[in-house]
Amino acid sequence: MITESIDGVRLTTKANVYFDGKCVSHSYQLADGTKQSVGVVLAATLTFGTAAAEIMECVAGACEYKLDGSDEWKKSGPGDKFSVPANSKFDIRVAEAYHYICHYA
Repeated sequence: MITESIDGVRLTTKANVYFDGKCVSHSYQLADGTKQSVGVVLAATLTFGTAAAEIMECVAGACEYKLDGSDEWKKSGPGDKFSVPANSKFDIRVAEAYHYICHYA
């Protein structure tokens, strides 16, 4: 199931802009204090670092990703999720806009 809307959030209106605009997101907090972000990665190959563990949920578009220590690129499309450990990194390869929700652990 693809998340289409998120109710009851406290949204930070200033965008997080990374990699010269190739990734733009907005942070928000749920009523229970859970922190997440929603954003888009434009066509690019990028490397992200993580402080906390993350679950990346694809809501539109597609990407390929490679976790730190792996040589295998895996595909992620609408409704798919992948997990990234804390204090790690991952590569993401996007041909068309990849829309996501990032769930922080």
